[in-house]
Amino acid sequence: MNVGTNRGDAHAFKLDTLLKLADVKGTDGKTTLLHFVVQEIIRTEGSRLSASNQSTPRTLANPLRDELECKKLGLQVVAGLGNELSSVKKAAAMDSDVLSSYVAKLAGGIEKITEVLRLNEELNTRDDAWRFHDTMQKFLKKADDEILRVQAQESVALSLVKEITEYFHGDSAKEEAHPFRIFMVVRDFLSVLTQVCREVGRINDRTIASSVRHFPVPVNPMMPQLFPRIHALRAGISDDESSVASSP
Repeated sequence: MNVGTNRGDAHAFKLDTLLKLADVKGTDGKTTLLHFVVQEIIRTEGSRLSASNQSTPRTLANPLRDELECKKLGLQVVAGLGNELSSVKKAAAMDSDVLSSYVAKLAGGIEKITEVLRLNEELNTRDDAWRFHDTMQKFLKKADDEILRVQAQESVALSLVKEITEYFHGDSAKEEAHPFRIFMVVRDFLSVLTQVCREVGRINDRTIASSVRHFPVPVNPMMPQLFPRIHALRAGISDDESSVASSP
């Protein structure tokens, strides 16, 4: 990337660079680099989807309609990215420290129950005390297994988050302490992308409408003629004019 520049020959970029696409504006002061990127994506994705959809073949009679349909298909793909990554938005609202503290509190509660049962076993010999002891032992066994499972899932989740962060965002050890920052970056980008998709959709609609006004609508030869006698008379007049023009 950027070969021949001061920062050339880069192999990749950090994920938060996507947020800067909306900061690079064109000469009109409104269109950003992200608008251009979205336009290119919807053009290529729309063409791909249109080519793969055999039920709606492209027609030569109305290229403007084909272009509009392609862009609509591509725009649906890009605009649907927010729904596909809805779980990322939820993860961005979480605090890893709070989640870890909840798991630690649950584990601490299990240890307290274990201590209570140990004291109960030492101090009480009544039947009702032993019934309480047996009931809590069953609960403790089940709860202990659940806590171990939650702790294992927490460890795996944080490990995967670290792996994803290092893959898309560089060395996570050099980043700030928030382990879920990568989800915040994606959430903020999706918010900007949704707004840009709306603007691109309105721009494309205005462009197509303007093109339709400047170009005549072609007549479909397969449509039946509403006034066949008038068309026949026009055809006869045209033939007569052509024969007169060709005579010496």
